[in-house]
Amino acid sequence: MGKIYDVIIIGAGPAGLSAGLYAGRARLSTLIIEKGKDGGQIGQTDEIENYPGSLSEETGPSLIARMTAQAERFGVERVVDSVEDVELEGDVKKIKCKRGEYSAKTIIIANGATPVPINCPGEKELIGKGVSYCATCDAAFFEDFEVYVVGGGDAAVEEAMYLTKFARKVTVIHRRNELRAVKSIQEKAFKNEKLEFMWDSVVKKLKGDGLLESMIVENVKTGERTEIFADEEDGTFGVFVFIGYSPNSSLYDGKVVMNKGYILTDDDMKTNIPGVFAAGDIREKSLRQVVTAAADGAIAAVQAGKYIEEME
Repeated sequence: MGKIYDVIIIGAGPAGLSAGLYAGRARLSTLIIEKGKDGGQIGQTDEIENYPGSLSEETGPSLIARMTAQAERFGVERVVDSVEDVELEGDVKKIKCKRGEYSAKTIIIANGATPVPINCPGEKELIGKGVSYCATCDAAFFEDFEVYVVGGGDAAVEEAMYLTKFARKVTVIHRRNELRAVKSIQEKAFKNEKLEFMWDSVVKKLKGDGLLESMIVENVKTGERTEIFADEEDGTFGVFVFIGYSPNSSLYDGKVVMNKGYILTDDDMKTNIPGVFAAGDIREKSLRQVVTAAADGAIAAVQAGKYIEEME
């Protein structure tokens, strides 16, 4: 058997990098496995205003670059590889990747979650340039602008109401003729004077050169298409997509306890498997932000250290 790490962290978003930092500083032999670029969702964010200590011109990539350097400073090893299977039971856990196999006493799962996209032309190119999946993250950038929210469930309507604190007008675009949100949320929404609704409609295309400038909306009943343009003085507007999140957890299906794909943990980030922890957006939680992901990672790493101490 090759090297047995104290901790293997799967994923190098804020949760994984924070876990790496804390594990490395605790002198635990630590490996982070990431299949792509560090940062996860936050790596696509042009501006960050709500992470403590970020005062000016903070971007997702700049914050993640510092997190990465900080973890590496404390001896955290890195592997770029895709995890294909995991064996989580027993004292030694095994992570089987495309290019190799790795073993550890503890595992911290930090694969994150991915917002469900509209999947229309122009969406991907305009992320961070008018298209967002997080009102808490980006609402302040649209102060006194017009904003559209795609979705009709609890999250979409709650986020739309939150956005009315910033935008001059918020329009909810929903493919049905009534909301799916619970009645108490709907009642509050319908009383909000800054909130309007576009029923039986879906976004078919997003357009813009550097910034979102217009979108094409289709009525699902009549098939009629309408192009909505940004106000001439504004030059752009916001489209916030809230049609769901998809946790990146299929790898752990049947191996840890989940709820609708989200991994269940206690307050110490412990899953139902001894020595296996989960942190960040992949776990069931009430708030998915960089600051909460970082906190999860720190807790998971500290608890992994305690678990190892108890093993010895």
